Order: sequence, then C-alpha cells, then structure tokens
Amino acid sequence: MDIFDYVVVGAGAAGCVLANRLTEDGVTSVCVLEAGGNDRHPFIAIPAGFVKTLYGDKFVWPFVTEPSEALDGRTVAIPQGKVVGGSSSINGMVYNRGQAADFDTWAQMGNRGWGFDDLLPYFKRSERRLGPGDDYFRGRTGELPITDLDWINPLAEAFLDAAEGMGIPRTPDYNAGYQFGAGYFQRYIHEGKRVSAAKAFLRPALRRQLTSLRSRAHVLNVVMDGCKATGVRYRDGAGREHVVQARREVILSAGAVNSPKLLQLSGIGPADLLNGIGVPVHVSLPGVGENLRDHYSVRMTARARNVRTINEYARWPRLPWEVVKWLRGKPSVLAICPTIAFVHGKSHPSLEESDLRILFTPGSYADGRVYVLDDYPGMTCGAAQPRPESSGYVRAVSRDPADAPIVQPNYLAAEADRRITLAGLRLARALLNRPELNAYFESETLPGAAVTTDDELLDFARRRGNTGYHLVGTCRMGPSTDQNAVVDDALRVHGVEGLRVIDASIMPMLPSANTFAATIAIAEKGADLIRGRSAVAAS
Repeated sequence: MDIFDYVVVGAGAAGCVLANRLTEDGVTSVCVLEAGGNDRHPFIAIPAGFVKTLYGDKFVWPFVTEPSEALDGRTVAIPQGKVVGGSSSINGMVYNRGQAADFDTWAQMGNRGWGFDDLLPYFKRSERRLGPGDDYFRGRTGELPITDLDWINPLAEAFLDAAEGMGIPRTPDYNAGYQFGAGYFQRYIHEGKRVSAAKAFLRPALRRQLTSLRSRAHVLNVVMDGCKATGVRYRDGAGREHVVQARREVILSAGAVNSPKLLQLSGIGPADLLNGIGVPVHVSLPGVGENLRDHYSVRMTARARNVRTINEYARWPRLPWEVVKWLRGKPSVLAICPTIAFVHGKSHPSLEESDLRILFTPGSYADGRVYVLDDYPGMTCGAAQPRPESSGYVRAVSRDPADAPIVQPNYLAAEADRRITLAGLRLARALLNRPELNAYFESETLPGAAVTTDDELLDFARRRGNTGYHLVGTCRMGPSTDQNAVVDDALRVHGVEGLRVIDASIMPMLPSANTFAATIAIAEKGADLIRGRSAVAAS
C-alpha cells in the first residue's frame, strides 16, 4: 500500500494547482489520480483542436442530462474533461473571472474569506498577464500566461462597433471586477498553443519528484474509518484494484459531476439515496449532489457577406496557409478561442451591473451538425443568463462506480432564466441588425427573421440551447447551520475528518463567467487553507 501526505482525486484545473502548491515546500508528497490518459495529443496543444476532443469518449466523460421538463423533454450532452489537465485541456480557453459581486455574494451566504477582495490575491498569484491591465487587479509573475487576441477580423470589429452604437462601451479590462461593456476575450493561449492547467502547474510539480501522477486510475471510493477519510481505492487501466493512503488528507478535485458521485459511493450524502443504491451511510449530508448549476447558451446565426469568416479560413484552399502561419508563430485561425468577443449587457437600464452575456464569433456551424462549419460566410451571436437560478442534481444510480450518474441541471426551469435569456436573444438580434454591421450582415439563419414573438423565441431557446460547459455547485460551500451545505469555508466536508473538496463543485452560485479562472483561484486558496497560510503571507 502506497502512502502520501495528500491524495488528490482528479488532475483537472484544481488538482493541478494543488499538486504544485502543496509540494512547493520540498518535503510534502502528493499523489494525483486521474481517470483519463495523458495530454500529449496535438489536438490538445492546438487551440482549434477542441473540435476533435470535445466529443466521443477519448478525452471526455460523455455525460448526458436527464430529459428536462423546461426543454420539452430534451436531453443535452454535457461532456467534461477526462484527461490530464481535465477540462482545461479541451475547453474554449477563455479567461474570465466574473464580477466582484459574484464572489461577494458567496461571502454574504456565510462563507468567510470568499469575497472578491479576499480572492483577488489568489487570482493574481496564478496569473502572468501579458497585456494591458491595472497591476492592482492583474498578476504579472504567475504560471498561467493570459494573452489578448491577435487575430482581428473586420466582422468582429463591426460587432463591437454595433455595441458601442447601442451605448455599450468597450471595456478596458473585464477581469478587474466590473464587467459591463464589450470587447475581446482574454485567453490562456501563448505562442499559438493552449496552456492547460497541466502544462502551467502540474508539469512543474512533477519535476520536483514529490508528486506522483497516476493516469487511467478510475477512483472507486474514498476509504473511510468511521467518519475519517484515510485513503482512496482505485482501479488501474488493467483492471487491478489498489489503495493509496493519505497521511494527512484526501482531496476531491474531480469536478461537479464526479466529486459528488464519489462522496455518495463513499457513504457520504443523502441517506435515502445511499440506502436506495445499497451504500452504507457513513455521514448523512443531504446536500451532496444537489444545487447543480450550469450556463445555458442559445446561439443565433446569420449569413455574412463582403467578408471572410472562420468558415473560409478553416477549409481549403486557405487552411494550409493558416497552418503555415501557425507553425511560424503568426496570428492564425488555428490559435483562437471558439468564441472571441462578448457583450456584458443589462436587461434593464436601471441595473447597476450587467445581467446579460452575449457571445460573438465570426463563424457559424451547419444546422444540426456538431462543430461542422457552414459552407458560406457566417457569424454566431449567443445569449446566456450569467447567474442562472435554475438548479438540479447529480445522483449515483448504483454502487457500481462504472455506472454514469443521473445529471439533471433543470435548464430554464426558473422564470428569471427564461426572462433574461429572452432579453439576451432580443439584444443579440438588435446587435446583428445595427447599421455598423449592415455591410456584412446578409440574413438571419437561426432562428430566422420570421421568429418574432416571445413564445416563438423561447421555443427556439428550448429546442436549440446548449450547455455552457460550466457545471458547478454540487458540493456547495456553506456554514454548518445550512443543512444543504457540503463543505465549510475551509473546504472541509462537514462531519468528515481528513476530507476536503476543492474544485468548481464547491461554488454556491455560478459566477457570471467561464469557470476556469474561479476554479484556479479556489485551488490557490484551498492550498493555503491546507497549509495554514494567508494570501498576503504567500504573495
């Protein structure tokens, strides 16, 4: 039996950061268990390769939601990263922290030390901002390079001009705590390549030889001694079972689906559920697996004219030249995010903060075909409710770890989500029809100009919306007085000794942003909580 100081389950964003920080002292040992394989495939390094990694089961857990009543019984594919680096190896590479108010809300819910000012040192610690920004808000010496878009398209410029024409200014830096405005996304792409959490944090940790990475290690359960976690049981790629023991703590960083599932399979969760699947109850925690939240995005598309879009650059005869430019380190369509521009807007002018998220890319996908580009110039403008009120659950279906759990986000169940999504679609359409885009806008292709009423637009949203890939909340952080909280504000599982959850599942609410940046900050703070350090002392 192998023994380490800490056993970390999951080599995603949080697990990679934890492996790095916990071994910085030169004496602490960490074992990282990852169910997926290595991250050496070229489709991971090339930003445009996401279209090849996101589906199937080689690099992802191919989760699918339960049929959703608010989507008229439709299911939605919600793949999550199953590879070293986790979702940071296969996602859209957008770096977006969210609004200060997002994290201040976490603190107001009883989580001490989790407001924006508390988390800012952790955002900064990991970041190497290569571009403009106020150094009060931005980090310059961290492991993760954050760059600006270097591939500028006239269609995207016209879209941002359209936003300015509607009174939405270009924002100098949406990562400084206030988001209202429009601009290009910052991203973790450097010198034309994806910089995943594995590349930025895990590989340096592995060089210290205090970190053991075991890939293709499917964790079966946390080993419990009464109410104390002592290790982890896993199955290797050859089907052999092993136990790895933790001298100090076990840390679950397996994500918003697998972390609650592992707790449930380990006898920690809702007693009725555990009894129903034949798992002995060690600690009854009703909130394990509840509070699942995700962004639900609805994308409108249009046919473009008088301009080249991604649709043309990414196919013959122009694609070979884009490959040559990428190989030479020049701006190329191979080195951009799938979404490049945004509008953070308001559904009503009286609001102090933005409550709408509009996403834009100068490209479009063929109707009904996953990431297959249209054969004509196109553009896509998506709308999302950035702080969804709809919530659902993750529930193990049996005691067999190989069985996929039930995943039900309940998209659009809350009235506020339907209302704000509708407002976002109307704003997206208004932007596409602005004079600034007249030279490039030919016609709306989805849902089409004939779809005009609220009921028609909501029907379109139900039929065509998709996951934002931002699953959070299923091991929600909160005080012990909150019966549905799973971890306290030190990320320790309530009622269990030697066990923490440190990943996106601890978020009480979704930030109005992609979740990678916040997950990195959670792991940075989690490492300090484990080591008994403060952000100031470690900076």
